[in-house]
Amino acid sequence: MDVLVFSTSVKQQNQVSKVTRLLTQIPTITQWNFDLEDCDNILRIVATGLSAGYIETLLQKAGIHCQELKY
Repeated sequence: MDVLVFSTSVKQQNQVSKVTRLLTQIPTITQWNFDLEDCDNILRIVATGLSAGYIETLLQKAGIHCQELKY
């Protein structure tokens, strides 16, 4: 299992709903959540064999800024 952490532009529930529709279609994701109280609007994803670049591209195509954070 890998943990991927991203800074996002998600600030509202309707944006979370949009991301939900995208992420629930990826079978290798076992868990994900947002921390919208963090200044970077953090998205954490637990998955196997999933690249950060794939998530960044997927969300950016949906109009959501997403950039991996190294921790």
